[in-house]
Amino acid sequence: MSETPDAAVLLFDGDCAFCNGCVRWLLRHERRPRYQFAALQSDAAQPLLARFEVPPGDLGSVLVIDHGRLYRKTAAVLHLLPELRWPWPLLRVFVLVPRVLRDAVYDFVGARRYRWWGRATSCVIADPAWHSRVLTLPSSVS
Repeated sequence: MSETPDAAVLLFDGDCAFCNGCVRWLLRHERRPRYQFAALQSDAAQPLLARFEVPPGDLGSVLVIDHGRLYRKTAAVLHLLPELRWPWPLLRVFVLVPRVLRDAVYDFVGARRYRWWGRATSCVIADPAWHSRVLTLPSSVS
């Protein structure tokens, strides 16, 4: 699957066991398949990272790109909630918590994710069941 201008894309740390687990969880709980996925480290992610001026090697946040807009950290997570089956969209109530506080908790967990959950032995997008959802480079770029 290649990226289109209005594609909904989720970029995550492909080396992080917690991040991979979260993506697997999202795939199991989504209402309909809408998002394409790519590891932040992948070649397919690099043009998007460059377009949104995300420094190469910045693995500190999940990124969601939807309709040409970039969401990071808790804004990305909150943006994904309406795509999930009941009751998960109720967690959107956390939008009422100031972003600086939400992101501080996000950063706290993120700084410890490798220590607590370790590194992934394989990336979730390596699973053949999800190959159709993997963001790939457009033919003209690869």
